[in-house]
Amino acid sequence: MSVRTRFAPSPTGYLHIGGARTALFNYLFARRHGGQYLLRIEDTDKQRSTQAAVDQIIESLAWLGLSPDEAPVFQSKREARHAEVARELLAKGQAYLAFDTQEELAAQRAEAEAAKRPFKYDGTRWKNGETRDLPPVIRIKAPTGGEMLVPDLVQGEVRVAHAELDDMIILRSDGTPTYLHAVVVDDHDMQITHVIRGDDHLTNTFRQCMVYDAMGWHRPKFAHIPLIHGADGAKLSKRHGAVGALEFREQGFLPEAVCNYLMRLGWGHGDEEVIPRDRAIQLFDLDGVGRAASRMDYAKLTHLNGVYLRGADDARLAEEVLHRLAKRGVLFGTDGARRVEMLMPALKERAKTVEELAGSAAFAVNEGPVPLDAKAAAALTPEAKERLKDLAIFLQDAPWERADLEHWLRDYAEVKQVKLGTVAQPLRAALTGSLQSPPIDAVLFALGREEAMDRILAASGE
Repeated sequence: MSVRTRFAPSPTGYLHIGGARTALFNYLFARRHGGQYLLRIEDTDKQRSTQAAVDQIIESLAWLGLSPDEAPVFQSKREARHAEVARELLAKGQAYLAFDTQEELAAQRAEAEAAKRPFKYDGTRWKNGETRDLPPVIRIKAPTGGEMLVPDLVQGEVRVAHAELDDMIILRSDGTPTYLHAVVVDDHDMQITHVIRGDDHLTNTFRQCMVYDAMGWHRPKFAHIPLIHGADGAKLSKRHGAVGALEFREQGFLPEAVCNYLMRLGWGHGDEEVIPRDRAIQLFDLDGVGRAASRMDYAKLTHLNGVYLRGADDARLAEEVLHRLAKRGVLFGTDGARRVEMLMPALKERAKTVEELAGSAAFAVNEGPVPLDAKAAAALTPEAKERLKDLAIFLQDAPWERADLEHWLRDYAEVKQVKLGTVAQPLRAALTGSLQSPPIDAVLFALGREEAMDRILAASGE
């Protein structure tokens, strides 16, 4: 059978970065083995599940390049099938009707707690056929004697004594399935061959295997990957440091950089750090996943993003930058867009995020004088302003090509017998409002003669 994996988030909130890594591992494993990667929305918690969360999950996966190969499956639409399997187990004698009230179960738990022993449900009376005039639940019969072995592709062989398993509910008294039962039915019907998920689900696996075994279904292969912890070592969760996948987009990270970073967070291949998608598909397999928890390192992610930024297509980055500037309320026309794209090869050399890139590109879309930061304003001394007036006259007849402009600036410095920096820094402040910018000849060329001369004269006080 072809490899089939699935990512199965609960739409009770945004897709956080830990879930994104789980989706990525499922995607890469399926691609590595020529199989399919699927998405199941586990929305049986009707009170907490929202359409907004579903939309955010799907948008997040699309941004990361992890859209599923088939239409998403919604668990809530399969309740009739879940109930059918529960009743089949009942008919086979692998499950039974239980009529306990909530008060009786609470009393049993309190008794176990008082005796300082784990609570284990005892359904002997119902197994023996006793009934009540109450809506029953359906409980599966836990195996007795011996132990359950689950070979795990990351954790190795994991075992639990059957005595530690109890007769869990698979169908509630209102006819709705429990999560642990629904997951098994869905994975079986979706023909999932490999269940790759966080190791916080490991204890669920033994209980889910009870359903597989009772139905006589072939178990999928399991791989439980360690969780991601925050920088402080605490478990990463929606309530503790887990940033939503789309927040990374808002912060200016590229999806390919985020995926590369997440892939290396808990998986390794020698010393390789920069691993593009096609290379990742060739390399990824579960034997490279470690057993120890990983820690988010935002500095490392930011550095990696800078690497991908420098290799990204200039037109793509320019479009993203212009979109961000428009969101900030910056107005610009076709000239501004053209300048940003012209300067992009130089702009992206310094930036680490697209948000930072947008900030450094803002000067290019302005018309007329640019606002000065503190260092640029300090650089425009009276002497510097006189230099700018003189430079404006000198540049009036310059051919406006980048290579020619560089030569003219060098010639000017040589004629005036000053260092090139004495010329370039006031000019940079006048043109960009900052002392950090792309090469000054590139800036002059991108702005064009008229705009550049207007800025130089405005900064000089003319």
